[in-house]
Amino acid sequence: MVGWILKKILGSKNQREIRRMTPIVRQINELEQQFQSFSDDELRGMTAAWKEDLAKLPTPEEQWKRLDEILPEAFAVMKNAARRLTERGHTFTVCDQPMKWEMVHFDVQLIGGMVLHRGKISEMATGEGKTLVATLPLYLNALTGRGAHLVTVNDYLARRDAEWMGQLYTFLGLTVGCIQHDQEPSVRRQQYACDITYGTNSEFG
Repeated sequence: MVGWILKKILGSKNQREIRRMTPIVRQINELEQQFQSFSDDELRGMTAAWKEDLAKLPTPEEQWKRLDEILPEAFAVMKNAARRLTERGHTFTVCDQPMKWEMVHFDVQLIGGMVLHRGKISEMATGEGKTLVATLPLYLNALTGRGAHLVTVNDYLARRDAEWMGQLYTFLGLTVGCIQHDQEPSVRRQQYACDITYGTNSEFG
């Protein structure tokens, strides 16, 4: 009975976690507004500067600590890149089909990105943009230069998402790879050498 009352007053554990992230979401959105006045080169320059800064840190632990510090700025850079592609009507090809970029990260997606970066599970309903959510922690962790991998369920989705979400990464100066089942070892090595690599659990070595 006491537990039920406390849950009603304080909210569930998930609700409390979300409340704790709300100030960071507000900070991300404020930073993203500031970045709207940046040139494309200035925005890309932040990616290069972070990569250089993180490369100087000798241990993964120190890099992870630094990633937590720059998370609001990095997420804001990604959101701003998505806004630029949307406002410019950016068109591209995904799996041989023409597409137009029309997505900017919502607050719920920023929260999902933070949850994933922290190594937790983010459960999202159909249509809430899980594919876009993943771009946030992928971009952030790719800044270490150690490679960031996204595991999906089949080769088609790996290729689709690498080509689709890759528009954001390449805009900001990162490289994107995709592991497919019929690739030669030399090609696979090239894909693994990218900043961000998409693939399936059965193909990742």
